[in-house]
Amino acid sequence: MLLAGCAVVTILVTVGIILALLGKTVEFFGEVALFDYLTGTDWSPMIGEAAYGVLPLVSGTLIVTVVSALIALPIGLSIAIYLSEYASPRIRSVLKPALEILAGVPTVIYGYFALVYLTPILDAPLPFSVPIVPAGVPVLPEFVLVVPSLRTFNVLSASVVVAMMIIPMVSSISEDALSAVPDSLREAAYGLGSTKFDVSTKVVVPAATSGIISSYVLALSRAIGETMAVTIAAGNSPKMPFFPNVLENLAQSTQTITAAMVEIAGAENRGGALFEAMFALGMTLFVMTLLMNILAELVRRRYREEYN
Repeated sequence: MLLAGCAVVTILVTVGIILALLGKTVEFFGEVALFDYLTGTDWSPMIGEAAYGVLPLVSGTLIVTVVSALIALPIGLSIAIYLSEYASPRIRSVLKPALEILAGVPTVIYGYFALVYLTPILDAPLPFSVPIVPAGVPVLPEFVLVVPSLRTFNVLSASVVVAMMIIPMVSSISEDALSAVPDSLREAAYGLGSTKFDVSTKVVVPAATSGIISSYVLALSRAIGETMAVTIAAGNSPKMPFFPNVLENLAQSTQTITAAMVEIAGAENRGGALFEAMFALGMTLFVMTLLMNILAELVRRRYREEYN
């Protein structure tokens, strides 16, 4: 009965959050057209004539999330494979707690680390040009990727620190999923002459796909919802993505949905549509996370393995 009550409480809290966001969101869209909000490319609610186009915030959020995922997910999974299949019990007893300690570091520290130390390190070898066609072939200027110098506040540093924050989550949960794979599968693969690497990558990882996907979902949800580290490292300058030089996006500052909510919450004279915009952004972030979780759940069920 107690456990059922705890489950009901979680459902009620979720419903309460949705209702709290929904009320002010409806009022916001009574003043700002939904179409203008979803398709607008200018977010400047506190400068001059207010503009509430959410696309710059969504693009900033997605860029930081995608880049951090490209860094953290393979590294986290590699660490998990090492801990589960290669590390000795002594090394595992030291390395896994050390990784989990990283998850307990306050996010504001990550933000200042990115601003003070990481940006100068990443900016050291720049700028340079990377041609995307074979040498000797005539190219137009637009087909050359020019990596510019990083701004003080930039997407790349923010993405790297967010990746550092979610690596412990990916590695810890994935390692638990890998360790839960029955040893009989490993022994059968060894009996067929498979190497340690083949067993790890072609038997254990596919068998633990469901748990690995769950770790990815939790990590991405953390990345999407991260606030302080991204605000400090990436700044508060909402911008639409640059084309065709996509690397320009990593060097520029940006603003995520959560950072915009913090900025509105800290405004001295917030009210009316400005105050309600904070709830609309919260609902937007909620819908994005919900869709991502639904998609991940479908994939998880598709590759779920059951053992007797």
